[in-house]
Amino acid sequence: MGKYSTHLYGCKKQLQSSLILSKEGAMKIVKMKEVPKEPAASPLFTGPDVTRQPLLTDSKDLRVNIVNFGKGLKNKFHSHDGDQVLIITAGKGFVATEKEKKLVTVGEVVLFPAGEKHWHGATSDSDFSHIVITKAGVKMTQLED
Repeated sequence: MGKYSTHLYGCKKQLQSSLILSKEGAMKIVKMKEVPKEPAASPLFTGPDVTRQPLLTDSKDLRVNIVNFGKGLKNKFHSHDGDQVLIITAGKGFVATEKEKKLVTVGEVVLFPAGEKHWHGATSDSDFSHIVITKAGVKMTQLED
């Protein structure tokens, strides 16, 4: 093999290795509007008009869903044993802890640190949706009936 042939052979081997890696951990793109809404009936919610859309079901490390609340619906006080991130995608809602309650709208991002008692949900005059992100395996504890 000549100087350039050896170099090309090495590049080919490196490219093949990269292709194998990308097949094992392939990028995934999800169009949120194409993910069907599923009922999210749970004692955690104050009413039945709540749905969820699982966005990244193949992730080993993260749980990523859209949660959609009908007007005036929220979840009850709860906490998680890991951080929770909300990205507001539609409507107006409230996020609250034992110490404060804040109005949030589209484009805002909320962090609830692990262990913080909180709730979130729609205002009385608006539906409300957010993306929720937690690490896989994070446990939620409902703190009120």
